[in-house]
Amino acid sequence: MSDNELGLFLRTKRESVSPAEVGLPMGARRRTPGLRRAEVAMLSGVSVEYLIRLEQGRDRHPSPPVLSALAETLRLTPRERVHLHQLTKGMSGFSCGAAENGPNRTVRPTVRAILDQLEPAPAAITNRFTEVLARTEGYRRLMGPSGLFDQGEPANIARFVFTHPGARELYPDWDEAADKLVASLKQGPFRADPSVAALVDELTVTAGAAFTDRLARLPGLPPSGGINRISHPETGELRLAYESLDLSIDDDQQLSVLLPADAASAAALDDLLGRRPGGLRAVAG
Repeated sequence: MSDNELGLFLRTKRESVSPAEVGLPMGARRRTPGLRRAEVAMLSGVSVEYLIRLEQGRDRHPSPPVLSALAETLRLTPRERVHLHQLTKGMSGFSCGAAENGPNRTVRPTVRAILDQLEPAPAAITNRFTEVLARTEGYRRLMGPSGLFDQGEPANIARFVFTHPGARELYPDWDEAADKLVASLKQGPFRADPSVAALVDELTVTAGAAFTDRLARLPGLPPSGGINRISHPETGELRLAYESLDLSIDDDQQLSVLLPADAASAAALDDLLGRRPGGLRAVAG
């Protein structure tokens, strides 16, 4: 498993940016995916040797101006820029009280009240340990038959996806779901949090290469929204749009809501949840 999260993130982003995006010609004999190191170095005002040291983990303390220059060159989003700065803090031994105290498992009453208002839509509050701390009845009706809650609550989504046989039946796109969960575990404090580190060690043993290979190659920045396919044992295949909204930094939790992404999924979800047509729906962008 890589302990060079900063280098992994920089390399992954470099390989995802095309020359055209930064005003460079593609070239007829280009074999490198994305940008070459020399191109990133030139555009960022650093030496190629220094960029190599960063990617290889031989230098883990770039200055804020260097980080800003790299962020501009790599076309990072605001969320990705925050993540980049958090990675450098983690390399320098920075930690916050939340990481030292473990994941927050207390859901504020007002947040629970929001969940009540979302009923019967499938919605849940999770922490960075991927525990389901609170959920709507709609979420239990949707996810329960797959076995997510077989070991009681709070259920742990990462443990379910990587070790429960029902997970591969639930997610036709299991590889994609597994990628997202590893990225979620790796964001923020990651191994600086003893609880997350213990879960990572557990899954390293129980899930093997399916988990450890992802740890080595995926940067810790999961998507905050998208569409999941679920093969539900009662309704068949559902296409569900999801949105994950960060709560207050003091909570260190997320609100995730699942919405039907098409008419067939909406009708099937209405039947499953016993709700009247016309409830929450995904909105086309």
